[in-house]
Amino acid sequence: MARTLFLIQGNICGARVKLGRALQKPPMTQEDLACKIQLMGMDMTPVIISRIEKNNRHVCDAELRMLAKALGVSMDWLCGDSDEMKL
Repeated sequence: MARTLFLIQGNICGARVKLGRALQKPPMTQEDLACKIQLMGMDMTPVIISRIEKNNRHVCDAELRMLAKALGVSMDWLCGDSDEMKL
């Protein structure tokens, strides 16, 4: 039996991270988001956020959770599984 390997390029949340930042009042920069995540205890830089938004970097589950918390949105929304933003 042949094995099928599913390769996912990039991530599924990049566009929603960018949208989530834009919808903040006032809009949040990549640097603002990185600082907020760092204050929450995870090492993340504006460069990492840029690469996530450009779909050039995978996002692990812990990072996904932290991004959702920092943006004040649900993980389902961040992954595109829901149109309901808030937790």
